Amino acid sequence: MSVSAELQKAIYDALVADSAVGALIGDRIYDGAPSDRSFPCVTFGPTDSFNEDLQCIDARTETVQLDVWSRDQGRMRPCKEICDAVKDALHLADLSLSVNALIRIRIDGMRVFLDADGVTAHGVISVEADLEEN
Repeated sequence: MSVSAELQKAIYDALVADSAVGALIGDRIYDGAPSDRSFPCVTFGPTDSFNEDLQCIDARTETVQLDVWSRDQGRMRPCKEICDAVKDALHLADLSLSVNALIRIRIDGMRVFLDADGVTAHGVISVEADLEEN
């Protein structure tokens, strides 16, 4: 399994297992949201990775964007609550990968705004992971 796919699976598993996240969105965490998705939910967005190779170690820093979506008549508070629950579930979490190694995972930033439709709150969470490739 690729290190990126393995990281995404670890993030997904951590979010699904977290009771606070589950209380807010259930298991609505998508890689490519279906057109008939229910709100609120979390989707995986773009990723970036940068090589951080050291002597005898293949390493990378990967940034994963998580998008949080809620529709509550333009209110942003529900989206903010979900973003905070996701942060609490992932920031400096002790997640393990089956093939590669996760050195550290952290939340670098969060942003919540109202989408152009005036009713959908959109949160963007930047997750940064330091990884060792095996």
